[in-house]
This record gives sequence, structure tokens and C-alpha cells, in this order.
Amino acid sequence: MASSVDPEHRVAEGQPRLVTRPLLLRFVTVIGSSASFYLLLSVVPAYAHSVPGGGSDKAGLVTGALMLATVAGELMAPWLAARCGHRVLLGAGLLLLGAPALVLTASQSMGWIVGVCLVRGLGFAFTLVAGGALTASLIPPERRGEGLALIGVMAGVPSLVGLPLGAWLALHTGYGPVCVVAALIALGSIVAVPGLPGREAAAGPPLGIFAAARSGTLGRPTAVFAVTAVGAGIVVTFLPLAVAPGHSGIVAAALFVQPAVATASRWSAGRRADRRGAAGLVVPGLVASAAGILVVALTAVPVAVVAGVAVFGAGFGITQSATLTLMYARVPASGYGTVSALWNVAYDAGMGIGAVGFGAVAGLTGYPWAFVLTALMMLTAVVPAWWDRKTTRKQDVTTREDRAVTAEGQQ
Repeated sequence: MASSVDPEHRVAEGQPRLVTRPLLLRFVTVIGSSASFYLLLSVVPAYAHSVPGGGSDKAGLVTGALMLATVAGELMAPWLAARCGHRVLLGAGLLLLGAPALVLTASQSMGWIVGVCLVRGLGFAFTLVAGGALTASLIPPERRGEGLALIGVMAGVPSLVGLPLGAWLALHTGYGPVCVVAALIALGSIVAVPGLPGREAAAGPPLGIFAAARSGTLGRPTAVFAVTAVGAGIVVTFLPLAVAPGHSGIVAAALFVQPAVATASRWSAGRRADRRGAAGLVVPGLVASAAGILVVALTAVPVAVVAGVAVFGAGFGITQSATLTLMYARVPASGYGTVSALWNVAYDAGMGIGAVGFGAVAGLTGYPWAFVLTALMMLTAVVPAWWDRKTTRKQDVTTREDRAVTAEGQQ
């Protein structure tokens, strides 16, 4: 069991160092891509809404185009990385994310705006998949949970700051300046890319994303995480609509509390996973996520709404950390890109499906019952989570027995 002392003492006791120069350079690209993406996430729909002929449908169209391109890019990225390497793909992703933002306001045509969103979605997908694979290759396996959680914090903080800051900048400076800032952040972080590993992270036999999804060892944690991501998409999209008018302050507080708690719990879960393993965290994270959504169903009670999103955020952060750590541990280095793609597809698709499905259900049942039904749906993922935990325990027992037999044969 790993020591619980601080990182400096771990290094002194023989534990591998976590924060190295390449990982620091990776932090630069994480912050650059995340900040650029989230600065414009709410700004671009507002710009589409403001142009002649714009409206709510146009605002939804540009966000839909962005997420569609992101999922498509995540599916393409492992194939591309196998041919050009993760470092090249990461640099290309930052370029595609940043450069189009410079010219977003050059035209008020919806075709132009949607085209920019499609290119930026591809770029963001490439930074997620290639960057995730590089991250896994830079972290010692025995400190993988903590390292992945640290990267999650580096990506989470820009999202917390970027969303409100982008809207504020657009309001006070106009759409053009905020687009330029988002572009320069992504393009500026490209300077860190040459210091990252080249093709070695992608060396070895490739692992196809669809084959990985069909395998139980990767498919089960992917399914569990996708179900919790459904809840995240619902909270972000419908909480402002579900809470009674006049409680905008409660909604703002809740939308800040959820990602803040998720980031903190992801960090805590990552450290615990290194000491006791990640498999035992999946079911508690899933149950907490469902419980939080169930509490949010009390939409007329402000305290319940904030408490519910906090509990959901804690469960979501735990599930994020546990599933990603498990998936990386179950593949060789050549499969890191595929794991990164699969996990991110589960994230984006889960959020999208949650938003669309919840809207249809809420139209029939009302928001409170829709939250209740969502919580019950999320609990069905306990079955693959429990089965995965059971399978992991059996494999651990078999591995220990094999080691014991090998040790006896060597004596």
C-alpha cells in the first residue's frame, strides 16, 4: 500500500516522482486547450443568437455542431495518432482549436459560424485524446490515480473560470476580443508541445476503439461513466429551467458547486485509488451520483437543489477518476489513445443523450419526476459496475496464486 505522506516524502522513500518537466509541459497544453474551449462555449451561441436571422434554434445549432465534431474527432483520433504520433496530433488539435477562433466574427453567416465550430470541435477532440494518451505515458503506474486527478484539476479550473469569464468579456468588450483571447491561449500553448514525447507513446499493436468498447474490461467502466455523464448533461442544461423563477442566485450557486465539488472529489479519489485500488470506488461513485440527482428532484427547495448537486458532483468526480484509472491500467501503452478516446466519447455522448432524453421525458412528467426517473435509470448501471468489481477480484486472486506458484518453483 502506498504511503499517504506528501509527494516530497514519497520521492525520498523511493516512490517515483510525479511532477516532471514533461508533465509540467503537459499542464500548459491542458490549461491552454481547456481555457480556449470554455471561454467560447457560451459566447459562440450568444453570437449566433445575436446575428441577423439568429435565434434560440441557431444557438443550439452551433453547440450541437461543436459537440458532434468533438465526438467524431474522438473516434478518429486513435487512428490518426497511430500514424502521426500523439505529440503531432496534440499540436494539430491546438492549432485547429485556436486558429478558427481568430476569424469567427469575420462573417455573420450561420454557415461560417457552424463551420468554425466544426473545426474547433475536431481540434478539441484531438487535444483530449492525444493529450490523454501522453498524460498516461508520463505518469508512473503506481501514482496513476493521483496523476490523472491532477490533470483533471488542471482542466477543471479553466472550465470554472472560463465559462463566466467568457460571458463577461463578451458583454464588456464585444465578441471579437474574447475570440482573439481564446485563440491566443490555444495557439500560445503549442510552444510546449515539442518538449513532450514523440511517437513512443503510440508504439505497439493498435487497439481499435470499437473492439475496446465491446470488451468487458473496458466496456463496463465506459458504460458506468457514460451513465453518470448523463446526469452531468442534465444538470448543466436543465437546472436553470427546473428551479422556480426568482431563484437565479440558487441556480448560479449550484452550477458552481457541482463542478467545484467534482474537481475536489476527483483529486481525492485519485489519491485513494493509488493506495487501495480504483475498482472499489466505482459503485460508491455511481450511487452517490444517482442519490444527488434524486435530491435535486426537490426543485422547490433551494437547499435541496444545492445539496443535491453537491452530492452528485462528489459522485461524478469519484466515477471520473476511478473509471479512467481502471481503463488505463487494463491496456498497454499502445492502447492509451484508445482509452482516452473511449472515455471522452462516453463523457460527451452521455451529456448529449442526457440533455436530449431528459427534455423529452420532462415534457411528459414535469421536472421533479424526470429527475427521479433519471436517478433510477442511473442505478441500473450498478449491475455492470458490480460485475466489473467481481471480475477484478477474481483476476486479482488468480494473479496472486500464479505469483505464489512461480515463487515456489524458483525456490
